[in-house]
Amino acid sequence: MVFRFPRGRHWTLTAGTTMFAVIATLLVLGPWIAPYDPATQNLLKRLKPPSAAYWLGTDELGRDLLSRILTGGQFAVTISALTLFLCVTIGMTAGMISARVGGWLDELLMRIVDLLLSLPDVIIAMFMVAIFGSGYATLIVSLTVVGWAPFARLARSLSLVINTRDYIAAAEVLGCRPSFILFRHVLPNVFRPVAAITFLRFGHKLITVGGLSYLGLGVQPPHADWALMMASAQNYFDRMPLLVIAPGLAIFLTALSVTWIGQGLEGQKKQ
Repeated sequence: MVFRFPRGRHWTLTAGTTMFAVIATLLVLGPWIAPYDPATQNLLKRLKPPSAAYWLGTDELGRDLLSRILTGGQFAVTISALTLFLCVTIGMTAGMISARVGGWLDELLMRIVDLLLSLPDVIIAMFMVAIFGSGYATLIVSLTVVGWAPFARLARSLSLVINTRDYIAAAEVLGCRPSFILFRHVLPNVFRPVAAITFLRFGHKLITVGGLSYLGLGVQPPHADWALMMASAQNYFDRMPLLVIAPGLAIFLTALSVTWIGQGLEGQKKQ
């Protein structure tokens, strides 16, 4: 029942799911459906306007813009998804255990959460990248260090309410193990609200990863990345504005689609 597609879907859930499915499909199939190699340069065809040969034109190095758009979101979407998976796993586990055990452990974990929530994740990511260098692992770890805290607080607050239910007391009387109670009774009731917040946070993670790439702390050339494409094309905006608009629109639509999914799940929860 937890994973069953919600009945009476809110329009944002349907629209967001459809939009994100299309974007994800294009990103997965991008290397195969791209008309040109996104890294191939041709200075004789630099800054070409849209045409039959180049549907979105070419960039400052003569690379096909459409091909780079189709492959440029893989880095940001992959990093955001892996980071959120780790944040949700760590946060839900810590929050449920904190609410279940209580006492000094609950107090300690919540003070750690308060401390992490006061730290901007972008600053932490920039700090760790400056020390350990850019790369997939560094970005994932740096964004996870702070990112699990909101999920831990939400899971704890939901678990405190669930722990007062009669079926939890009945399970305790029957001698069920604490781990069984957590995964059989608490987790299914915590999962759906956390899933809604996860999609809402996905857009934030996507923009954060894009911001780091824009600053040169994410994927490095010649690999295609939407934010990196915007950074390299900003000097040519007056001659070829599509070089900035196209990747910016791709980031916006991706973030909007997952935000709509989260809003739709939130609406389902309140109904």
